[in-house]
Amino acid sequence: MPDTADLEYILIEDDADLNRVIPELSDEPIIGVDLEADSMFHYQEKVCLIQISTEKLNLLVDPLSVGDLSPLRPVFADRKIRKVFHGADYDIRSLYRDFNMEVHSLFDTQVAARFLGYEKFGLAALLHAHFHISSEKKYQKKDWSQRPLPRPMLEYAVQDICYLLPLAQHLEKALRKKGRLFCVEEECQLLSRVRPNSQNTGPFFVGFKGAAKLDPRSLAVLESVLQFRDQLARRRDCPHFKVMGNPPLLEIAQRKPRSRADLLEIKGLGPKQIDRVGDALVEKVGEALRLPEESLPSYPKKTWQKLRSKETARIKALKSWRDRLGQAWGVDPAVICTNAQIQAIAVACPENAEEMNAIDDIRKWQVRLLGPEICDLIRDIR
Repeated sequence: MPDTADLEYILIEDDADLNRVIPELSDEPIIGVDLEADSMFHYQEKVCLIQISTEKLNLLVDPLSVGDLSPLRPVFADRKIRKVFHGADYDIRSLYRDFNMEVHSLFDTQVAARFLGYEKFGLAALLHAHFHISSEKKYQKKDWSQRPLPRPMLEYAVQDICYLLPLAQHLEKALRKKGRLFCVEEECQLLSRVRPNSQNTGPFFVGFKGAAKLDPRSLAVLESVLQFRDQLARRRDCPHFKVMGNPPLLEIAQRKPRSRADLLEIKGLGPKQIDRVGDALVEKVGEALRLPEESLPSYPKKTWQKLRSKETARIKALKSWRDRLGQAWGVDPAVICTNAQIQAIAVACPENAEEMNAIDDIRKWQVRLLGPEICDLIRDIR
């Protein structure tokens, strides 16, 4: 176990230093990994620090200083080296987006904790539960793109990764005891394949909370002001929320202000903000109001699958079964089976466990552990 009073680390800031540690990393059977990014401070987020722990070393790799990170690619891709992350989804996407790095042999301690029934599965909660460590989080939302990074921020970056390996050891032991390790390994294998979302070429309002309830004219106003916010954020190199929050933009779409005086009635817009961008906002609203009817946008409708009565009955039976099993396992029922998976099973109505393999998003571990029981349950609801 690392000593919290003396967390040593090596800061890697150039290609030569990185190349010197690669052979040692390549010989490790397991490494812990974490990232720090600047999504709170810039328009286009980027990875600003890569933390790697082994049983002997804590490495802080500075991707803003190191010219070539490609030597790390074989390490992350090597299936003989287990990579321990916590909540890996964002990190896997970011490593691929910024450095074209793939991660294989992933072990996600958050996924493991959920399969063990932890009610609190954040890293800080797990470290406290296992090692009585109080994890300092005050630097979590700092600007990690600043250089040089202050020593307290570097020490913060080390404090979590140095416990990832012993934490993984504890969780793996518990999973083996419960016979669920292979479930977590499959979930982690699937998680390692996630990739960044492709560039959104559709309207900005798609996915905007509240947009689906707007009429076409209000939707046009919303899209106009969202595009304006994006232009400002890009120009200022800052995230959207630092230009203008979502609630005032939704209210603008609903109320359609035509003057600065109207803008003063919008909650969340201050006088200084109105002084800076008020005229432009009013103009953007006006542009949307002048659009002809045939040019107005519409929110994409979700395609709902109409269920037959027997399918609905199967869903009800499967959910009741899942909730009972979740209680028996001591886990969140969604770990056993998601609602989407339950609906897919109910519609497919497999005759046997083998047929479940053909259902999208059904895991092999679910077929192996739960397949016969599921098929027995729905056999009489046909």
